[in-house]
Amino acid sequence: MKTKKKITLRPLGDRLLVQRLEQKETLKGGIILPDSAKKKQESARVIAIGKGKITKEGKSLPMPMKVGDLILMDKYGGQEVTIDDEDYIVLRADDVIAIIEE
Repeated sequence: MKTKKKITLRPLGDRLLVQRLEQKETLKGGIILPDSAKKKQESARVIAIGKGKITKEGKSLPMPMKVGDLILMDKYGGQEVTIDDEDYIVLRADDVIAIIEE
């Protein structure tokens, strides 16, 4: 049984930490895709969020998403990082296209 690791990265401002959802390795016809042939998934799970954007007046705008949300993001948005051998992406809230209702 895999235990959940505690993330040691806290995004700042209007940034969030997400993890891409895994693409299926086998297609309907039984063809197995190598890692190099898989396309980047645009859907990801929110792992951690910053406190939100600060306006010019000094007001804090809350983040529109929360930890655990499933999101749709720009394909090439954000900065890829590796923490404890796991791949994550740090991106701005503006790079989130939609929140997927489950």
